Amino acid sequence: VQLQASGGGLAQPGGSLKLSCAALGTIDSITDMEWYRQGPGKQRELVASVTNSGDTNYDDSVKGRFTISRDNTKNTVYLEMNTLEVQDTAVYYCRADRICGRDWCKFGVWGQGTLVTVSS
Repeated sequence: VQLQASGGGLAQPGGSLKLSCAALGTIDSITDMEWYRQGPGKQRELVASVTNSGDTNYDDSVKGRFTISRDNTKNTVYLEMNTLEVQDTAVYYCRADRICGRDWCKFGVWGQGTLVTVSS
């Protein structure tokens, strides 16, 4: 099983981008899914999370600007980013706490990262 992230790119300040992260494989269930980011010279930080039932949490720095959602039928998590700021520039990583198939489970599965650059 792997997580495949996409949707990064270049945006202007005030602009928008939408990231996607799909879990690939024969999957029965996924628990919490998260988006992290790591900016230049910074540690990786949690941006937003969503439970299997759709409850969400956000870092204060993105509240009101970013929206995390998931489509359980597609095993995909999204991060809609609006009113982007230069400080949002980072590599964004998706993560799943636990992914289970019929007779296996994997914990702490990370995607490969997608670069978001906010610049005028």
